[in-house]
Amino acid sequence: MTDRFADMTKVPREPAARMLANANTTLETPIEAPASAPPEVVLAELQEKGALIDTLRLLSILLPARERVWWACMAARDVIGEDADKIPPSLAAAEAWVFKPTEENRQAARATLDVADVDDDTVHCATCVLYADGTLGPGELREYEAPAGASEINAFAMNVIALKAHSDRMEEYGQMLIDRAVDIARGGNGRVDSGASEQDKGMKDT
Repeated sequence: MTDRFADMTKVPREPAARMLANANTTLETPIEAPASAPPEVVLAELQEKGALIDTLRLLSILLPARERVWWACMAARDVIGEDADKIPPSLAAAEAWVFKPTEENRQAARATLDVADVDDDTVHCATCVLYADGTLGPGELREYEAPAGASEINAFAMNVIALKAHSDRMEEYGQMLIDRAVDIARGGNGRVDSGASEQDKGMKDT
């Protein structure tokens, strides 16, 4: 079996099938591995079958909340471009939460959703933050459960949007998205395509 998905220390040691069920998510690719198979086994099978989209779908579920949001934020940066003159409020708020995951920053991320432009795809990052702990949001909303997999599906959606934005090199870019998630799952900052910037150095080993 490939060791591409080994040593993902931040991924819970649970069967991938159980984690998918908890997130109310299914894979379109038929999986031959037993229901008890750990994530790295299922990921390796998806790789062997060339199931790029399902691999991204599963990774969005495997990553813990903070790491998942960071993965989504990196994809959003790929869409808007690192040299964008103005970072959308939803992306800025999501990144702020990653580095300081407080209720105040979660509330700030929620607030950006009310004023976001209709064509602002980075709202997926803020929504990922909003449902990060499995509830409907900060304050009194914490008393209510969010739809299963709500945070995860937004991280997945942001990465798929980024994938489509790089359709001229979809396979190459898609593999980079996978390697980025795996690096984050190992405690890295996800910068597998270039050197780490000053902004994201703080993500490593935190």
